[in-house]
Amino acid sequence: MGDMTGQVALVTGGVRGIGAAICDRLAGRGVVVAAGYSRDKDAAERFCEAHPGSSVHQGNIGSAADCERVIAEVLDQHGRLDILVNNAGITIDKTVRKMTPEDWDRVVHVNLSGAFYLARAILQHMLDRGSGRIVNISSVIGSSGNIGQANYAAAKSGMFGLTMSLAQETARKGITVNSVTPGYITTDMTAAVPPAAMEKVIARIPAGRLGEPDEVARVVEFLADPDSAYITGQVYAVNGGLYM
Repeated sequence: MGDMTGQVALVTGGVRGIGAAICDRLAGRGVVVAAGYSRDKDAAERFCEAHPGSSVHQGNIGSAADCERVIAEVLDQHGRLDILVNNAGITIDKTVRKMTPEDWDRVVHVNLSGAFYLARAILQHMLDRGSGRIVNISSVIGSSGNIGQANYAAAKSGMFGLTMSLAQETARKGITVNSVTPGYITTDMTAAVPPAAMEKVIARIPAGRLGEPDEVARVVEFLADPDSAYITGQVYAVNGGLYM
């Protein structure tokens, strides 16, 4: 493993769930973590207490202006940004017949456009430095689709095209761009699913259980490592065999 001490990472949605696990993993490697969040100020405060020297940045990643502001804040505060993890996402689940254009636009703007806005905002900095790691957190739903999640599935599937296109544009510039696609992971989102429905989900997973946030985070850590410089444009599934 390469030395990551002193590097700086921005992890959107980094104060809870998978994002917090990613921050913990990277911090354990000596990375200074900057966590993006939308509304949960209590979680942001707990994050700062757990990670001295870190920072939190509030914003709406569905807004290009907010994304540019957050990138500028991180660069102003830490002087560099080596790793961008586009992890934040939302769901507004309805069948297509009941889904409004606003429901569609909101999910696509946050889950897909936000990754583009942030990558675009940091790209010149990484190009100037000749190095960088971008990891896009997609979802098994982007591969398989799901009833009532056409907007979420389309956005998460769109991340694959964004990942591979940006990877091709930057492969000779010292920048890698990859995607990780978690399956059903133990988070606040899955905790809200009724037990009877969750039992049916688990019955479909060959591994017979939900995944843990750290099981996703370790793949992100691997892709962010300096020694992973020859891996780009790839999609890594972490789903217990749910989708093969």
